[in-house]
Amino acid sequence: MSVTTPDLSMPDLSRIDPRTVDAADQTARYWTSKERGPIKPGSEAHKRAMCMMFHETFNPYKPSVLAWPKLDQETQDKITSLPIWDIAVQTEGKARLRMAAYARHLMAIDPDMGKTIELNGWEENRHKEVLSKLVEVYGIPLEPEPPYVEPRDPEWAYMVTGYSECIDSFFAFGLFELAKRSGFFPAELVETFEPVIQEECRHILLFANWVAWHRANLPIHKRIWFELRVAAVYAFLGWERIGIARGIDDGPEGKKTGKPQDNNFTVNGSKAVSSEDIKVFDLMRICLEENDRRFSGYDSRLLRPTTFPALVRLALKFVPQRKAANPAAQAA
Repeated sequence: MSVTTPDLSMPDLSRIDPRTVDAADQTARYWTSKERGPIKPGSEAHKRAMCMMFHETFNPYKPSVLAWPKLDQETQDKITSLPIWDIAVQTEGKARLRMAAYARHLMAIDPDMGKTIELNGWEENRHKEVLSKLVEVYGIPLEPEPPYVEPRDPEWAYMVTGYSECIDSFFAFGLFELAKRSGFFPAELVETFEPVIQEECRHILLFANWVAWHRANLPIHKRIWFELRVAAVYAFLGWERIGIARGIDDGPEGKKTGKPQDNNFTVNGSKAVSSEDIKVFDLMRICLEENDRRFSGYDSRLLRPTTFPALVRLALKFVPQRKAANPAAQAA
């Protein structure tokens, strides 16, 4: 079934003012559960903590009132030329639908978790609105969006989105910091996008804890099936990153649009956001630093996404330390 806008309950934003948003932005970065003692994955305390974290760190900013700075022509041309905008908008379009579908699936089984993932879906929809506003303000041309199809397997769709965000966010944290240090993004634009980047951190924090909570509550035979599905998700994401960019580059009836898109931009986009020659391992170190920094304000008893950070840390152990670090890889 094709869906234009998913059915998502909207949080109450009727009493939002700039002071409230500023306070919420701080709250969104630092949170500790009131649960006492260790939090065992899969326990009721674990579920309460992850759900409360997500609701209590909600940032009520409105895309319609975000400050979009006026850019000089050179900066606007650089941003317009980034090969990501079609994919970014379509990714958020799919994510909101997948979250909404899984939230509906959970409502009859576990309303607390269902409402939490529904809010996650609403925030994904807001990200799409932010991107839509950005491309409108800066005159970035987009291809027509494809129809968004209701997933037949809501849990699978949620897992695909969650693991994809874990990968993309890890690299996006580093690229965003690199763009800030290099001056590729003006300070005003960095400030506008900062809440969105931190919101992605909350999303994957919730997902990592959902995975651990869900896994711990499955009987052994279903847990084996779940682990097979996790492996299948990673295989699917590898295929998708090859196929999706090629597909978006094809316009109606298979005609080339002349707008190549990079679905792996978060992995290999350092040259696009910095004039410095950034070595891949320097970028990986920045990604690790930013990943650790963005998660540092949340209760340490909640689990973090670990797969890609662990793989990068392992890879860096085999890289000789250079005597002089690249200036762009150092803190500003």
